[in-house]
Amino acid sequence: MSTLTVHIKSFGCQMNKLDTALVSAALGKAGFTPVDSTQEADVVLINTCSVREHAEQRVLSHLGHLKHIKENRPDLVVGVIGCMAQRLGQELLEHEVVDIVCGPAQIPQIVGLVQERLQKNEKTLAVTENIRKEGLDNKELEEFESVYDIANKEMPGQAYVRVMRGCNNFCSYCVVPYVRGPEVSRTPAAIIKQIKKLADEGVKLVTLLGQMVNAYKYITGQKIYSLADLLYMASEVEGIELIRFVTSYPAQKFYDEILKAMADLPKVCNYLHMPAQSGSDKILQAMNRHYTAAEYLQLLARAKDIVPDIALSSDFMVGFPGETEEDFEATVDLVKKAQYKNCFIFKYSPRPDTVADKKLQDDIPQEVKKKRNIKLLAIQEKISAELSKQFLGKTVTVLVEGPSKKPHLDSAKNGYPQLVGRTATNWIVVFNGPENLAGQFAKVKITKSSPLTLFGKLGPV
Repeated sequence: MSTLTVHIKSFGCQMNKLDTALVSAALGKAGFTPVDSTQEADVVLINTCSVREHAEQRVLSHLGHLKHIKENRPDLVVGVIGCMAQRLGQELLEHEVVDIVCGPAQIPQIVGLVQERLQKNEKTLAVTENIRKEGLDNKELEEFESVYDIANKEMPGQAYVRVMRGCNNFCSYCVVPYVRGPEVSRTPAAIIKQIKKLADEGVKLVTLLGQMVNAYKYITGQKIYSLADLLYMASEVEGIELIRFVTSYPAQKFYDEILKAMADLPKVCNYLHMPAQSGSDKILQAMNRHYTAAEYLQLLARAKDIVPDIALSSDFMVGFPGETEEDFEATVDLVKKAQYKNCFIFKYSPRPDTVADKKLQDDIPQEVKKKRNIKLLAIQEKISAELSKQFLGKTVTVLVEGPSKKPHLDSAKNGYPQLVGRTATNWIVVFNGPENLAGQFAKVKITKSSPLTLFGKLGPV
């Protein structure tokens, strides 16, 4: 029997990217060969996101494309995994293309589910009936997480390490607590063991992941471990040279300790992604965010005081139910005061089963949402453009990710392809250089800047 091939398409956040890496590694160890397209694959898995309606629509569009392929290749196995699988369950399994539906808590079972489907012409549903009540099988997930090699194959030298699962915050617009389950922190020993293994495999940058990563807390005996403790412990791992963490929730708990670790530890990147979502106290309350705009700005001021060269980023949602022009202008004001290096800005879309969907009317017209989205993006772009100018003429150190996926003008120069890397503060840097620099550090002198990208010339290698 020839080797079976698998193609995995991933949508969504870093958590999904990590889950995709885990699934890919598990299938690889089981003898499946990864391929780059659905046309080459015997098995196609789609790792899904439910945070925004647009993400789910992209999945449905992809399933429509697979329908045409499966008409000519009825033996093609199609599985949908992740948050959308957990949310829709049986409804998704009834889609004519879908053979397997597997929730985030069941991904350790994915190899068996695929093998079973290849042997039997039967659809399979593997989700948690009530994930908030039943919780997660953390033992199975932990074993799965710790066994497989999860170094980032797309960006050599980098890896994600999950420090906690789930979320307990219940922001009124967010579906994550309903599809990822309750908040559970992994043991520090398991996390550090994983980081050491990755370092042995040549990983230089680890990104610690959690839905509310700064809420990490693990109690053993008389000791309470926080994210700050993990940062100190990870910094001692030989071979690891950079450490990032996402995503932080605007809260006082452990905050100063985390900032102090950032200031004290050269390996910890001076980069903080802390979503504000809105600058209006009324909207923040409706979102169930548990802070005011003034309190949020105080947290940023504290960060800049303890870590003067810190780079900040955020998420914002426009057009939330009840958002007036005055509320939106309060968000504009917060963005101007915060001076983020970049922001991710989205239009509100109702998510089924959330409090906002059940209790609030989606009363902001789409054209108003679009107008506010465009305006806020333009304001942030102007701020980013001004901040990026500070790098002109300076030499920065970047961890090279590999060839640029979106080549700019003069993409090939002096016989070298265009590469992309990132600074410790997460600025994207584009330059020409040899491909074997991927996964390595390089020095680049910045000659040009744009709002989101720095351009430069490679220094001596």
